[in-house]
Amino acid sequence: MISAAAISSGATAPATEPAAPPRALIHGAGPTGALAALALAEAGWQVTLTDPQEPRQLRERRRAYAFSHASRRLLERLGLWDELGSGMLPFRRLMLADLALGVEVPFGLADLAPGLRAVPGAAVGWIGEHAALMGVLQQRLAAHPAVRLLLGTAAETWNPAAHSPQLAEPPDLVVAADGPHSPHREALGIGLWQWSYRQSCLTAQVALRGNDDDQAWELFRPEGPFAVLPLGEGRTQLVWSAAAARCRQLEGLEANAFLDALAATLPDRFQPDVLLDQPRAFPVALLLARRLSRGTTVLVGESAHRCHPVGGQGLNLCWRDVDTLHRLARRVAAGRLQPARLPGAYGRRRWPDLLLTLLATDLLMRLFSNRSPLLLPLRRLALALLGSMAPLRRLSLGAMTHGPCRPW
Repeated sequence: MISAAAISSGATAPATEPAAPPRALIHGAGPTGALAALALAEAGWQVTLTDPQEPRQLRERRRAYAFSHASRRLLERLGLWDELGSGMLPFRRLMLADLALGVEVPFGLADLAPGLRAVPGAAVGWIGEHAALMGVLQQRLAAHPAVRLLLGTAAETWNPAAHSPQLAEPPDLVVAADGPHSPHREALGIGLWQWSYRQSCLTAQVALRGNDDDQAWELFRPEGPFAVLPLGEGRTQLVWSAAAARCRQLEGLEANAFLDALAATLPDRFQPDVLLDQPRAFPVALLLARRLSRGTTVLVGESAHRCHPVGGQGLNLCWRDVDTLHRLARRVAAGRLQPARLPGAYGRRRWPDLLLTLLATDLLMRLFSNRSPLLLPLRRLALALLGSMAPLRRLSLGAMTHGPCRPW
């Protein structure tokens, strides 16, 4: 209590110290974990980011991603788009082709919502390479005063209480962004729903003639979908789905034999010239955690879900997790949401998008990647409707661009 004498003498009470910012600990510094760290730091949190791999190892993955408008908007909000977008290749046309039926359906700028067509440098989507993406994210993380990086050997020897006064007490939020085999998810006892497609997905970069640098392709074949993503200057990222044994065989071929197999698989208009990297195959599965949070921990990215790469939904779906996390983290920092309530709110907001996206990719896979003659009339009808009805194309492209919960 302040005395009357103190008041009469003009003395004032000590100023109240500002509340300490909320603290987050993120496990996994790949594209999703790194972006989550920047998103939480931008929202006013103190962030510690850990990963057993060194920064160089995290960058060394020769592959490319297709980025949607939803990802672009998130990067803009975080102040990253100008730097990242300048290194991405926009594609203004996307061709869906059913090779068994010989039917093609083009998507272009006219199939975007009017507001997206008005965006400077409008595009259906963008292609960016992993190494360039991680390079920018790591530079921003290293320069951010609210981010503490513990990567490689530093993460292996780290003791939170001994090395970080910020984490002498448990963090307000733990983010598990450590991939489909997440040890933190397993430690929490969170089970999975999962389904193996008995397929693998092979990625490779090739010099390819017969395609324009502003056009991407999604080829539906009985063996599985095949994406052709332009990287500029005739370079192309291939995402080739096939039986697991077939992918293992392709992975082990010499360069010329691989190019011959590729030429026999692609439509005649494509002519592969040079294999630019070593093809890599990985198994394809549908995966969904039975819950998205437990206690103060939330599952983000592939620690929570994984879908077939058809439609380029993988990284974009992970980054929609980050978008939701960022919005909730800003509410916590502004005092409008208690930190303890963030994990539950995150799960409730993410379930509809995850369930619908995994269902949609699974249905696409089952409908278009099989040899059943009974489904051919249904596929022909679906493609005919897409080709003839602009509103349906706009709805479909919107669902791929923003997610099925907000297809516009």
